[in-house]
Amino acid sequence: MSALTMSSRLSSDLEKDEEEEEEEEEGESVNPTEVKMSQIVMPCHSNHRQELSVGQLLKWIDSTACLSAERHAGSPCVTASMDDIHFEHTISVGQVVNIKAKVNRAFNTSMEVGIQVSCEDLFSDRHWRVCHAYATFVTQRTNTGKKVILKPIVPQTQKEQVEYSVAAERRRVRMVHDDIIKDLLSHGSVQQADNSAVGNAVAAERTKVESVELVLPPHANHQVNTFGGQIMAWMVNVATIAASRLCQAHPTLRTIDMFTFRGPSQIGDRLLLRAIVNNAFKNSMEVGVRAEAYQEEGPNRHINSAFMTFEVLDDHGKPCLLPRIRPEPLEGERRFQEAIARKKIRLDRKYIISRTQGEAPLSVPWDPTNQVYLSYNNVSALKMLAAQNNWRLSSEKDKVHLYTLEQKSMLSFRVESEVDVPAHRAFSLLAEISNRPSWDTHYRKCELIHQVDDDDFLYRVVTPSVSHGALGSPTSSSQGEGILQDFILLASKRKPCGSGDPYVIALRSVSLPTHPPTEGYNRGEVLCAGFTILETKNNMSLIRYYNQASPEVLPYISTDIAGLSSSFYHTFCSCSQYLTRNRQNVTSEEQTGQYQATNTDSPTCETQVDALSVALHSTQL
Repeated sequence: MSALTMSSRLSSDLEKDEEEEEEEEEGESVNPTEVKMSQIVMPCHSNHRQELSVGQLLKWIDSTACLSAERHAGSPCVTASMDDIHFEHTISVGQVVNIKAKVNRAFNTSMEVGIQVSCEDLFSDRHWRVCHAYATFVTQRTNTGKKVILKPIVPQTQKEQVEYSVAAERRRVRMVHDDIIKDLLSHGSVQQADNSAVGNAVAAERTKVESVELVLPPHANHQVNTFGGQIMAWMVNVATIAASRLCQAHPTLRTIDMFTFRGPSQIGDRLLLRAIVNNAFKNSMEVGVRAEAYQEEGPNRHINSAFMTFEVLDDHGKPCLLPRIRPEPLEGERRFQEAIARKKIRLDRKYIISRTQGEAPLSVPWDPTNQVYLSYNNVSALKMLAAQNNWRLSSEKDKVHLYTLEQKSMLSFRVESEVDVPAHRAFSLLAEISNRPSWDTHYRKCELIHQVDDDDFLYRVVTPSVSHGALGSPTSSSQGEGILQDFILLASKRKPCGSGDPYVIALRSVSLPTHPPTEGYNRGEVLCAGFTILETKNNMSLIRYYNQASPEVLPYISTDIAGLSSSFYHTFCSCSQYLTRNRQNVTSEEQTGQYQATNTDSPTCETQVDALSVALHSTQL
């Protein structure tokens, strides 16, 4: 794509985003792990279109991220993995690349580094984002063979707090990434290659590329290991050649899937790089690349495998139609099917995880193949809402506080109070959504549809409609007439990942083919709701309930916010009484801090719940 075409795509929305980012940066303190690199793109860094080659960009990204990791660790670090990278724009010769990296969170011997890449045009004084990536680095052992234990990160700003909190969820997704593809294939969710329909297709064998690179001192880092970015650059090179052989044109790299480095490479190694087009879709193709290292003697060592998605763009920057691919027998068929599975995963990650809350639909279709990403989105959305620092105290009564947060067209609220119940016990009780009707008179029914795994559950909840009953009427929650509301909710619970982390119970709407909207019920939707439970002194808990309110219930919530009602207080008292009554019913596992589901039969709460309770549950606890 030409620089002119690219510039025409930079809309006023991008300029607005840039202004917001600049305002955020001005107020931020300097992070001690932050490393910045700026490079002007010279002809030697570019491809035939005078655009920065992705391989060169990956080298700069890896170097910057490694320096940030080592600044925090105080010891040598190596690249362990890289999350998905989506390249939004190209960069032309003469423009400046700005890379910023900082450690988001340190675990035991590994840490997540967040990387932001932007481009700067020196002649027009414009900036735009190119990509955003997350890399995992691990510390190398000392000379005595001991592991280097990392010190924790202390987030200083709201943005750092969000990244710190959500890093635990991203780590969780990385650990199950390979299993997701296996599950997709084992459940027969992926179509078979239809060879009868691809008579004019290009044989995959024609796209094969094999290349050998000798690792020399300029390719290695200060630890004499081959730069991870250098390996990625070589892999991009062979992948580009394979893609070119299919389309007989110059392709543009759009995404690199999440990948893991399986082992190190040193000076003197020969790197054998193999690439082939696994599958071609309508406007994109996936190329698989495998890197193996070997010495003059000895077996090949598998260093890395990566999957890259390419497009071919016309003169207007639009993707062109691509030829079909005819896979090789046996292994080619497997790669063909796995490419389809990875395409589904890319879509799930892009439209469930990468979208902002305002862009994501309220009820995302749920199926077993996307539950990992929905669970991630569910928990991270609540963590991001909780990390906001501009909450305003609207009212309080007997140490129960109501806070609000106004963001464009969205009104969120938070109710919090400290209860004399251990955090792990409160988590155990509140995570049992099925027990809700025993303490909340507003809940008509709470049915467990499916236990997805130990941490994720699907429920159908039935409540009275918010449109029934007069505003502020104490009888509106107990009326037996009118149309009922129901919700299909994904409940995701998480124990603390580290010291100072809260327990989390997150809820959001999903749509289930087995439970479509039915006559007699208004189907409600929840974007983000749930509890955080933080252990405090003297074995007590600070419980916070969050909800992003949809427009139809704002009048009910504004009644409490304006001080015309104290129903939020009565609702939270009901919750507190339920927890206190069941405080002593602690199992041996809970005494050791382990979660165990309970089925406590509790008497119905006698506290009257009025208008705000209707509002609370119309967007659902």
